[in-house]
Amino acid sequence: MGRLFGTDGVRGIANSELTPELAFKLGKAGAYVLSKDIKRPVVLIGKDTRLSGDMLEDALSAGILAVGGNVIKIGVLPTPAIAYLVRAYQADAGVVISASHNPFEYNGIKFFNGDGFKLDDAIEDEIEDIILRDIDVNHHITGDKLGRCLEADDDALGRYAEFLKSTIDVDIRGVKLVLDCANGAAYSVAEKVYSDLGADITVIGNTPNGVNINEKCGSTHPERLQDAVLRQGAFLGLAYDGDADRLIAVDEKGRIIDGDKLICICASMMKEKGLLPGNKVTATVMSNIGFHQYIEKMGCSVDVTAVGDRYVLESMRKTGCNIGGEQSGHIIFLNHTTTGDGILSSLQLLQAILLSGRQPSVLSDEIEIFPQVLKNARVKNENKEKYKTDQDIMDAIARTEKELEGLGRVLIRPSGTEPLVRVMLEGQDVAHITKLAEDLAVLLTKRFG
Repeated sequence: MGRLFGTDGVRGIANSELTPELAFKLGKAGAYVLSKDIKRPVVLIGKDTRLSGDMLEDALSAGILAVGGNVIKIGVLPTPAIAYLVRAYQADAGVVISASHNPFEYNGIKFFNGDGFKLDDAIEDEIEDIILRDIDVNHHITGDKLGRCLEADDDALGRYAEFLKSTIDVDIRGVKLVLDCANGAAYSVAEKVYSDLGADITVIGNTPNGVNINEKCGSTHPERLQDAVLRQGAFLGLAYDGDADRLIAVDEKGRIIDGDKLICICASMMKEKGLLPGNKVTATVMSNIGFHQYIEKMGCSVDVTAVGDRYVLESMRKTGCNIGGEQSGHIIFLNHTTTGDGILSSLQLLQAILLSGRQPSVLSDEIEIFPQVLKNARVKNENKEKYKTDQDIMDAIARTEKELEGLGRVLIRPSGTEPLVRVMLEGQDVAHITKLAEDLAVLLTKRFG
């Protein structure tokens, strides 16, 4: 068995790669590691709408109970709800059963510590080591030492909704919105939040049946939302992914506002409010050059991290930065919460637009996003890092950068999961950067394939 934890928990096809047996072991090992000094740890479990969620929830719970932990099952709620509620309930850990934006046959298990943060690599490695070495952590747990399932002491969904509503301080009554909940974890709470705040809402992707999560809907498939915004004459469209930790928006003209633009719009509002410590914004290496130009025009700087929200968060916690995220729409508002939250992000976006007094399309058009082209070079797995020290490749990259003349950039990085090196170019001329990217990809394959 290879490494279990990826960039966002353990994922795989449910009952094939992510089996009940593995979920049971993750429950045991996770509860053991996250609560070593606690006699009776309490673990909060939430899930999205996938058919396999019930199976994995019961197996995971059994593992936690087997090491003497107590379990609170709070049902279908977004990933960020668990990050918030683990603190609100003063639980020792939280677990989310979700595969985010992946198709329904996949599922995943990710942990939060008692402070609502995703686990760092060292803790994941410890959990993984227990499972891979088949270390017995519960042989001594018998009789009254076993755990039990507890009832949540109040309305978890309502408690989370109240928190979300507290993050916005503008009046949105009567604002015409379309919400796309991806037939996922946001299908109930997003509607409640916006209805309670008085918005005029149309909701799509809110009829989950266990197998339609992310199916031609949500942040990865915004076409239905774009159509609905135009048909309804809405002010704004808001799309979440399956576990509602991401947001993609659609302006009143039916055009997509991606994560880079969302961060720019919200960061501008936060700077006006004095909520950008050190005038810093955090983004990954994949963020568009137009994003960087806009942030710099604001008089701010960008801290750049590796791809993955965990690396964004790690940097933000070190620097005290309040906003960071990715093109995919995974945005962290660290002044409000500990992880990406699609509904919270949508509230902040709406607030920023209303405070500006302008239309969403006007704000979006102020941010020039350069075309991006991505090409894959197929290489041998053991050669994925060699381009970094190969003189011919370095010379070719330098020539390409010179040809772009400061109006674009080159980013080359190895794939974390496949025998590929990814070549990404940005620039103003799509045909030109496509040819340049293809040439670099061919050269990489010849050298290292």
